[in-house]
Amino acid sequence: MNKEKTISVGILANEKVEFQLLNNFQIEETKTILTKETYLASLNNNKVSVYSKGMLVAEAFEVVLAPISDNGTFILEQVTIGIDFHWEQQEVQQFSGALKLVQEENKVRAINLVGIEKYLQSVVSSEMSPHASLEFLKAHAVISRSWVLAQIQKKKKPAKPNKKTPASQDEHIIWYDSEGHNLFDVCADDHCQRYQGISKISSEKAIEAVVQTKGEVLAFNGEICDTRFSKCCGGLSENFENVWEPTYYPYLSKVVDSEYGNTTCVDLRKEKEAEQWITSKPYAFCNTDDPAILPQMLPGFDQQTTDFYRWQVVYSQKEIASIIKKKSAIDFGEVIKLEAIKRGHSARIIKLKIIGTNKEMIIGKELEIRKWLSESHLYSSAFVVDYLDFENNVPQKFVLTGAGWGHGVGLCQIGAAAMGEKGYSYKEILNHYFQRAEIENYFKLKISGSEH
Repeated sequence: MNKEKTISVGILANEKVEFQLLNNFQIEETKTILTKETYLASLNNNKVSVYSKGMLVAEAFEVVLAPISDNGTFILEQVTIGIDFHWEQQEVQQFSGALKLVQEENKVRAINLVGIEKYLQSVVSSEMSPHASLEFLKAHAVISRSWVLAQIQKKKKPAKPNKKTPASQDEHIIWYDSEGHNLFDVCADDHCQRYQGISKISSEKAIEAVVQTKGEVLAFNGEICDTRFSKCCGGLSENFENVWEPTYYPYLSKVVDSEYGNTTCVDLRKEKEAEQWITSKPYAFCNTDDPAILPQMLPGFDQQTTDFYRWQVVYSQKEIASIIKKKSAIDFGEVIKLEAIKRGHSARIIKLKIIGTNKEMIIGKELEIRKWLSESHLYSSAFVVDYLDFENNVPQKFVLTGAGWGHGVGLCQIGAAAMGEKGYSYKEILNHYFQRAEIENYFKLKISGSEH
């Protein structure tokens, strides 16, 4: 019999965690029954202490509360979503499955232990609107299932550093990935993939998408694919190695986001072609501003952003110098130029040279560039710069014109949603973005579930 895998999802970490049980739960170690009410967890002598109405009901290095019935649920207060992004906010969220409480530094970490298919129903609803086409939601269910299982597999292999130590103080190259999570398989926010509990499972269509693709993953050479996705590629997707560790994956390489991809011969690694591409709006699946379609594709808070395909940010000299100094802790002085040293296939800048009156430095990869040039994050690192209002050969105004939203690797969510609206099947969508990958059932592949 094929048994559904349980995964561990890190939800939040606070000095005190307040949670409400909506059914009876049982502490796994002591078999103590906790009834339907509100509880508070905090640290005491490096142990997690759980209180009910001021009375201690559990204390251990690790407290696991398991629902007694299959429909047991709990609520967590003050769950932050969109961490460090412009839509960051707090929510009250409801979860099914077990609640695990452990120490993480000087905080209590709340972890949800949940079956992967239930987890995916929330991810599909949280990442995109459940009112999108069924075929798009099915495609997203397959890649979200593939991604989380691939992360579990990666944890079994020798860890790779997230940071490349610069050879000198003139270069700073760093990348980020989900491998930094040691206490759980994946987090619940955009750093991994959005998981916002059962309260986000808002339509039968999202459930149907997961059920119809149960167990399906993308695989390459017998291994589950590390399927990535971002909001909008900007017209071309990016290679994995240009964003994260320097490893080439054939199924995560350049794809032109249209049905005419095989006849499109552009090399956006070249500065002139990149500038022409970014400053125009070429046809692509993700090039859409149809107000009748977008609400079907984007969750409510993402609909605040409509300029995802092509965007523009304007900074004064004072603003950009201040942001870079704040984010880098380096005083570049007045900023003279932002020079693209290396671009990827999607025109995303992989290495950027910041030239200031006090200092010059090359930085990368794409997320670090986006962090250093914005109070939160630039939409992407695919941009060109116009320099205006010079004083003593120093520009006083910077106009960044950019393409896309996110890292651009793998599936383009806006493009895939548009494909679904055009009548493409989920298999056609997956074949478009993950070329050379095959659809398999994870029960037939060698992978074990999460242990808690």
